Amino acid sequence: MALAWITGANGLIGNYILRTSALYAKGWDARGITRPDFDLCEFEAVKRAFTEQKPQLVIHCAALSKSPACQANPLLARKVNIEVTKHLAGLAENIPFLFFSTDLVFDGRAGNYDEAAAVNPLSVYAETKVAAEEFVLGNPNHTVIRTSLNGGTSPTGDRGFNEEMRRAWQAGKTLNLFTDELRSPIPAIITARAVWELVSAQKPGLYHIAGSERMSRWQIGEVMAARWPHLHPKIQPGSLRDYQGAPRAPDASLNCAKAQALLSFPLPGLNDWLAAYPDEAF
Repeated sequence: MALAWITGANGLIGNYILRTSALYAKGWDARGITRPDFDLCEFEAVKRAFTEQKPQLVIHCAALSKSPACQANPLLARKVNIEVTKHLAGLAENIPFLFFSTDLVFDGRAGNYDEAAAVNPLSVYAETKVAAEEFVLGNPNHTVIRTSLNGGTSPTGDRGFNEEMRRAWQAGKTLNLFTDELRSPIPAIITARAVWELVSAQKPGLYHIAGSERMSRWQIGEVMAARWPHLHPKIQPGSLRDYQGAPRAPDASLNCAKAQALLSFPLPGLNDWLAAYPDEAF
């Protein structure tokens, strides 16, 4: 079988892509790339491994993805999110390369963004993703996938939006959740299935992969609180108007019609998926 590299395999999305490969990636030997294998910032080590192993596909999920961390250390954010991506994409010049980006490349003034919408990043994190996107899409054989809030169970237990909420409630905290910040949440297992189907479709380019339901942070919190009543979850409504941090996009919801046309299954809304899988670890 042809070798596929999955970077960031200890993260949420990368781990699901790796875990679902046996089911959805027939013909591919998926190999998770994590820091114990080599540091992606050590370019010579990455080049040696690439030359030796000769992967025929790279799915690049690794990133500095926490926006506050990027704001605090923009030099590191640019190295990890831009320079590492450029290096990997260069090594993968002649093979399929899929890069994960974010709905936060948009300023959130409109919502329901499709792939033709103009980007306008508001944060360091989003700026680095825009720069990396431009480089990746310079190769017509490469693909950028923008996604939204992903949920699920990660190896470290703190990568999914649901995991962050659960940890806070287990610690007895009250979550202040914005009623006026809208996203398109999606289970990471669905993202992973969609990625493998896009790989099989062999139609590179720019795609949006997210949930079909536009939800506020507050609405997401209500749904998750109802799923875990035993945690005695506490939430209170908040507003972006009162937020003091870096600028945030009020409505970064995504239109996924382009990708949906290539998929064999409908991208679900969060409520529908949770109702269909009440016992799923999430």
